[in-house]
Amino acid sequence: MTKKSAAAPVPVRHVIWLGWIIVVFLSFALCFWALLRLHFSPGISLPTNSLSRARLRSRIPRYNNFNGTPKIAFLFLSRFNLPLDFLWGSFFENADTANFSIYIHSAPGFVFDESTSRSRFFYNRQLTDSIQVVWGESSMIEAERLLLANALEDPANQRFVLLSDSCVPLYNFSYIYRYLMASPRSFVDSFLDLKDGRYHPKMSTVIPRSKWRKGSQWISLIRSHAEVVVDDEVVLPVFKKFCKRRPPVDTSKGKLNMKLQKQHNCIPDEHYVPTLFAMNGVEGEIERRSLTYTLWNQSATKMDNKAWHPVTFNYADVSPKRLKEIKDINHIYYESESRTEWCRVNSTSVPCFLFARKFSRGAAMRLLSEGVVAPFDASSLLGNLP
Repeated sequence: MTKKSAAAPVPVRHVIWLGWIIVVFLSFALCFWALLRLHFSPGISLPTNSLSRARLRSRIPRYNNFNGTPKIAFLFLSRFNLPLDFLWGSFFENADTANFSIYIHSAPGFVFDESTSRSRFFYNRQLTDSIQVVWGESSMIEAERLLLANALEDPANQRFVLLSDSCVPLYNFSYIYRYLMASPRSFVDSFLDLKDGRYHPKMSTVIPRSKWRKGSQWISLIRSHAEVVVDDEVVLPVFKKFCKRRPPVDTSKGKLNMKLQKQHNCIPDEHYVPTLFAMNGVEGEIERRSLTYTLWNQSATKMDNKAWHPVTFNYADVSPKRLKEIKDINHIYYESESRTEWCRVNSTSVPCFLFARKFSRGAAMRLLSEGVVAPFDASSLLGNLP
């Protein structure tokens, strides 16, 4: 019988080499799988600034009952300085400092001091963890959340009012304080968005179409609702992935503009909070209206950038008669819902608006000179405007 010859042994170096190939292949496969998860899962999002969502939540005191003097947190969302600081300075001069606090989100590194602000109330009130904000992008939402997170660290802050750098108060501090504290509700402009194409179908796995809302970003929140915004880990990642504005019109591109304007378009800050509240089932706890008056440009065409921005009020636009017209508004009609929102606080009829935008410096000076905010001689500012 012929004896079978034994198979030649495989060299050890070949075994080691084959093992390395398998390890490298598995590593690439795992990396590719992780990238696919990041790309296709709307619930996964990496932090875009140094303050993670977990840190936002962990530093907020959770007090169900606060027994001290409640404060209004005025949250200013600014590009750099506050051009109307002289008006707001007069507004705060007539208030008890125990009744308010101020927070400013400005460009990273910008400091409010004697050289950048005409009011002592704003000195060093800027956030130290601010981010770069771009209009029409989700960074605007993140800046709002940072303002709320910083303000929530003080348990005395019981009302949170978001304001732009062009906002003005329509009443003195005492009236605004009583108005806000008298209501146990938040004020959030919120209505069904049926006409435009801002809702992206890919949102549907997390945000149903029935929960999609639109409204003004200028909100006023009670403390528990401010916590809802800061605690959110579900809606914001979806917005960052699917709610993006289309490129602005560029006349140099000619006919290409028509193609660009057919792209999906979404302005995150006009949808985030009302949609978040609809998702969290708190719509029944809010007044579905904003406290900030805005006049939108109705004459501009859809291809005109001016249609995306509110009208600016100049000196001639804020006559006593015009201001009275704004302050006398007592209801708001929402066409998409055939709904009239009558402005009330605890069943008492009240003016709809406490603030207004966008106001120029000249318009703000006129408000001061006519004593809308407080008695003041606006002519003293003529030589001090930068």
